[in-house]
Amino acid sequence: MERTGIVTMKGNPLTLIGPALSLGDAAPDFTVFDQALAPKTLKDFQGKIKVISVTPSLDTPVCDLQIHWFNEDAAKQPDNVVVLNISMDLPFALKRFCATKGIDRAIALSDYRDASFGTNWGVLLKELRLLARAVFVVDKDDTIRYVEIVPEATNEPNYEKAMKALKQLTRK
Repeated sequence: MERTGIVTMKGNPLTLIGPALSLGDAAPDFTVFDQALAPKTLKDFQGKIKVISVTPSLDTPVCDLQIHWFNEDAAKQPDNVVVLNISMDLPFALKRFCATKGIDRAIALSDYRDASFGTNWGVLLKELRLLARAVFVVDKDDTIRYVEIVPEATNEPNYEKAMKALKQLTRK
């Protein structure tokens, strides 16, 4: 499924591949890879509240800001919250980036192999084979409670709105 009119990069329209996810939808499964090339799926984070920060490439200024913001916020969250950052960056690049930039709380994961996260979550950019900038908050039962696909990929997400959705889940 292809969707247009949702995302631009530097003003240029792009095509999203995959479904438009909404609040209350069941979180789709995915297979991504950690920095040691081990596969990770939604089940690996079962029972946790998941904040999923999606970035096109960590080696760009806005993506760097985004993962740093979520890494700092992750340190303030209770143990039942996990913060994931998913991009198409290779696991080796993620490992180098996290080591040199001090990313130690957000878990950087790669969708490089088959783009299953991008396709299943509707954030794969057809023209670039990168992921659209987005934030999802998923409750412990794997139900989507917050969705933001950033309309202009060079802009940061609305961190405050994502945190408001997260706070509603951590109060329960």
